[in-house]
Amino acid sequence: MSLDLDRARETFESSTDFTIGLEEEFAILDPATLALEHRFEDVYAACREDEVLAESAAGELIASEIEIRSGRAESFAEAVDLQRLRRSRLFGVVEGMGLGLGATGTHPWANYLDQRIIDTPHYNRLRHELGWVAQRNNTWSMHVHMGVRGADRAIAVCDRLRELLPLLLAASANSPFLDRRDSGLHTVRTEIFTRTFPRCGVPSPFVDWASYAEFVGMLQRTGSAVESTQLWWSVRPHHSFGTVEVRACIAQAALAYDEHGYDGEGAPLRDREIEENLWRAIRHGMSGRLIDFRRGEEIEASAALEQLLAWTEPARTQLGIEVDLPARNGAQRAREALDAGVSIEDIYRDAVAETKRTYTAAPQGAEQA
Repeated sequence: MSLDLDRARETFESSTDFTIGLEEEFAILDPATLALEHRFEDVYAACREDEVLAESAAGELIASEIEIRSGRAESFAEAVDLQRLRRSRLFGVVEGMGLGLGATGTHPWANYLDQRIIDTPHYNRLRHELGWVAQRNNTWSMHVHMGVRGADRAIAVCDRLRELLPLLLAASANSPFLDRRDSGLHTVRTEIFTRTFPRCGVPSPFVDWASYAEFVGMLQRTGSAVESTQLWWSVRPHHSFGTVEVRACIAQAALAYDEHGYDGEGAPLRDREIEENLWRAIRHGMSGRLIDFRRGEEIEASAALEQLLAWTEPARTQLGIEVDLPARNGAQRAREALDAGVSIEDIYRDAVAETKRTYTAAPQGAEQA
């Protein structure tokens, strides 16, 4: 994806509001040992033979990962249906190869030093440019795209979503374990990816497309970035799709999504204020508290989510978006099991089984939703 900013602006000017696209990343596993299997090329080749997956499967840097994309949908419900079908077809393909899939933010014991980068010119360039950072990134996430018509409007949406990133991260926290240990965090994945990759995490507000284009153009002129995929911020304008892409959420065993806009009250939060809440989300997830900086007080993360859902209800009703959130997210369930004496290995095995149980393979002749 090039950094042709004029073309990107044209894409946004002709985009359609509220179209939706979903992306999910999965770990490729040995189903018996749950060890990572570096089999991306084999799985991708098999996906290319499946009529549904041929255009939706993709790679993401490491050879133990496969991504599937819903493609553009006209409604949130349609996007979920498309992604459910792709999930089920992917599971069928992978199981036919004697492999399994995992959907958590980190693998609880895989050694990143054993990780292999996909052998393509694109990923080889990233390996050369990023060095240890690329090697270290054996993590998995989910992304949500929403169509926004107008380049300036897209930047405004990105700017306003910045302060919601900690809450979205807390709600999706699903990676408490690393190196066979409890990290003490609800999403250690965020510490690995967001704190190591360049041009990552919470971006500063750009205000309008001209300011955004000026900064990105400078990155291009100085050789810092040669394509838009090297802008790894947790929320960003997607140049090729004409969407705002939210990238903060962690990979999930169950397919439950929620995406919305929010205009808050008063002036936008400052960078350091958002970062403070981001750390709280990383450390305590939905079991902790965030800071309401406008009121100068703490608020339970669960209460903040309830307030946001209440505020968005009229818009979600109009757009036909139903929210089905579990009482506890993946990190909370995992830590409760750990406290009850369940081993980390068995907790991960249960998470993998939950993913498989929720999405059984669709018949090979199933029609695309």
